[in-house]
Amino acid sequence: MKKYRYLLLSLVACLLAFAMEAQEPFRREFSLGLGGGASLSNVGFVPRVDQTMLLGMHGGLTMRWITEKNLGLIIELNYAQQGWQEELPPINPDSESSLRYHYARTINYIELPLLTHIYFGGKNVRFILNLGPKFGYAISETTCRRLKGTEPNSGANAQHDMPLENKFDWGICAGPGVEFRTPIGSFLLEGRYYFGLWNMYGNSKADYFSKSNMQTLSVKVSYLFNFKKK
Repeated sequence: MKKYRYLLLSLVACLLAFAMEAQEPFRREFSLGLGGGASLSNVGFVPRVDQTMLLGMHGGLTMRWITEKNLGLIIELNYAQQGWQEELPPINPDSESSLRYHYARTINYIELPLLTHIYFGGKNVRFILNLGPKFGYAISETTCRRLKGTEPNSGANAQHDMPLENKFDWGICAGPGVEFRTPIGSFLLEGRYYFGLWNMYGNSKADYFSKSNMQTLSVKVSYLFNFKKK
């Protein structure tokens, strides 16, 4: 009886070894490509500033290394527009001539996201999750003021005349997505949320704002050409 048991265990071990060998072996992969999309951003001001999200664009280069099964690293170099906009109420809402005053600040950044890439799925379709730090440096900014009537808001709007004090920005970004793998490369669609951990303006007791961090929602489409390695 013991002899048959050892024979059965040996047979099961051989079948498992054959099944593992029959599976497609994991291969490390290096990918290079381009990506871009649209974003909605605002700033977490304290004291609070009434604002709406600013529509911007972003895009650049993407490099991806898959070094372990279900795990890799993504490095990007992007140009991105972020900022905020306001629709200020009129002084006299009952007056037909007192319409709204529009203000928008667009800050142009060069960004460097360093992201952990997690993926699950089959040969042709993968579900992905990218998360990690993102670093940025402001290279320029533009301001738009548009009076839609005769009376702009005369309240306290210190942020309108304050130039950007901290050009460096960094924070955490994360988001899910899906990857379609084809013979000519991979097509990725993903969403991301970025929460800035650095303030645009000084936050000492003598400064106007105690908090002024960037927050962004974005959608991105990318194309990557995959270089497989053993």
